[in-house]
Amino acid sequence: MKILEIPESGKCGLTVTWRGRTGLYRRAYVVPRNPNTPEQTNARTNLAASASAYRALDAAAQDAWNSAALKLRTRSRLGSSGPLTGLQFYTKINSVLRLMGQDTVDVPPGQPNFPALAPQGLVITNTSGVIALKLTCPANPGEYTMIRACAPQNAGVRRTPHCAFIGTCPAPAAGSADITSLYTGRYGVPSVGTRVFVQANVMVDGFESARFTWSALVPTAS
Repeated sequence: MKILEIPESGKCGLTVTWRGRTGLYRRAYVVPRNPNTPEQTNARTNLAASASAYRALDAAAQDAWNSAALKLRTRSRLGSSGPLTGLQFYTKINSVLRLMGQDTVDVPPGQPNFPALAPQGLVITNTSGVIALKLTCPANPGEYTMIRACAPQNAGVRRTPHCAFIGTCPAPAAGSADITSLYTGRYGVPSVGTRVFVQANVMVDGFESARFTWSALVPTAS
């Protein structure tokens, strides 16, 4: 239910409060569903491995991560944020490197210069019932352009849902990168009339650039 209260967020006792598009909301706390999907298990294993590896670093190495982390901020929540800790920065960088199949690092990397993002938009076609998802991609995306997506949504959805990593952008052909197999391998073939959201960004040394988001409706067969 919507409430009038001092801005807050998170669990308190038997209730959970969060900030929605039109104000502050509160509901009863329920234990979140935990299906233990392979993706969830991999993410948890990844985070646990990063935390364990950080604890194994010597004091000088941890101090270096702490110093570098002071230059970075957490995501803003209720209008406030703070510097990352060394552990948070180490986990942030190395979790992304593990996700991309790269070697982890023990020395904090410097801020990168991101290249221009190659994908420029999402196009969905339906040719005689064969649905294809392609990213308009006039330039080579390189090895580390990350693609995220979510399960098909109702046509009226406009606010971007949570999108999960589904792979890296394949090399384009005739100006388009075909991500059909990446998408259907995770979410199956989307139904006609549903809306598909796709995000893309670039990874450099464990840092991620800003994500660009596109959506498109699955058309009827032509």
